[in-house]
Amino acid sequence: MAKRSLHEQQNSMGLYLRDPDHCAPPPEMDPARARVYRDLVFANLSSLISGTFPVLVNILGDQQWRALVRLFLRDYRAHTPKFGEIAEEFVEFLASEPAALADGSWPPFMVELAHYEWVEMALQQSVAEPLPLGDSASLLDRPLQVSPLAWPLAYAWPVQLLGRDFQPDVAPDQPTLLLVRRDLDFSVKFSGLSPLAFRLLQRIDEFPGLTGRGQLQGVAVEAGMTGSAEFFDNGLALLRQLYEQRVVGFT
Repeated sequence: MAKRSLHEQQNSMGLYLRDPDHCAPPPEMDPARARVYRDLVFANLSSLISGTFPVLVNILGDQQWRALVRLFLRDYRAHTPKFGEIAEEFVEFLASEPAALADGSWPPFMVELAHYEWVEMALQQSVAEPLPLGDSASLLDRPLQVSPLAWPLAYAWPVQLLGRDFQPDVAPDQPTLLLVRRDLDFSVKFSGLSPLAFRLLQRIDEFPGLTGRGQLQGVAVEAGMTGSAEFFDNGLALLRQLYEQRVVGFT
């Protein structure tokens, strides 16, 4: 038998590490040593990402979590070598709806729960700067922006309530609207959003040239409340609250 090239040996080892149930270790390598590498790679990957998804790990249990990590290792090709970004790759893997997860044995909320848990780490690691405070009296007269450290999120499932004792089979009629933001002390805070607040933040991203007054007037038109002084005043109070929290600021 001709001696295989180093590339062929490495490729064989990689296939074995990813899918040891269907791929043999390189014939040039001691099987016992190959199994040590196999177990180390799997254990390190599982340990690396499990800390980001404690609720998901708890819901799945050890056996199903290990099966999920094995599928990720076997089927996904990561786009980054950075350990801190592997959790994001894991979320992208789940969101890609791989065929291996289509057998109905996985929680229907799994993708959204994984994203919700990943958000906290993503904001903690973000290098974005908080928006500076200025003169709040200008809120109505200047264009606004949403802080890169404040993420309005919409989920079909009540992700903040999921756990071992609450695992619904059917998503509720109304979406779950949340604001996740990082404070100046780097703590990440989660809070619910009203439909009005969520739409206001959406509009600020969609129409960055509009002033605060223009944004509130736009929301009023969409809500069928044009000309309502009470609606405008409530919207302005909300805008001031978001500004004080550094969720929104001036462009």
